[in-house]
Amino acid sequence: MSHFTSIKTQIKNQEALVKALEDVGFKNVEVHNDAQHLYGFVGDVREQTAEVIIRRQHLGSASNDIGFKRQEDGQFEAIISEYDRAYQYSQQWLNQLTQRYGYHTLMETAPAQGFTVEEEEVLADGTIRVVVGRWA
Repeated sequence: MSHFTSIKTQIKNQEALVKALEDVGFKNVEVHNDAQHLYGFVGDVREQTAEVIIRRQHLGSASNDIGFKRQEDGQFEAIISEYDRAYQYSQQWLNQLTQRYGYHTLMETAPAQGFTVEEEEVLADGTIRVVVGRWA
């Protein structure tokens, strides 16, 4: 039975998190108002709970669920098994997810603050460069 690891993130916006998960390939993301239990790779109910969940059947045959649990400060904590972190959902994957999250957060908040997107490009290393502007 794989041990789940909790990883602090800077992610607070649930809608942007779900969009970022879709960007990195997950179309079947569950979102719950009340945290639900995660499941291990053999279908065993685990003690860990989360509000945003990618179920194991969408991850791989030997995977456990991946969850994002809202903390008291509003930030989500990623809950990923040691097995899944070692084989596919490592810190690099979490960094990519966080980058996509930042992109969606910017696209959501910039117009509300009076900014418009002037330019957007994806650099060779995968970094997204966005230029915003505001007319005074």
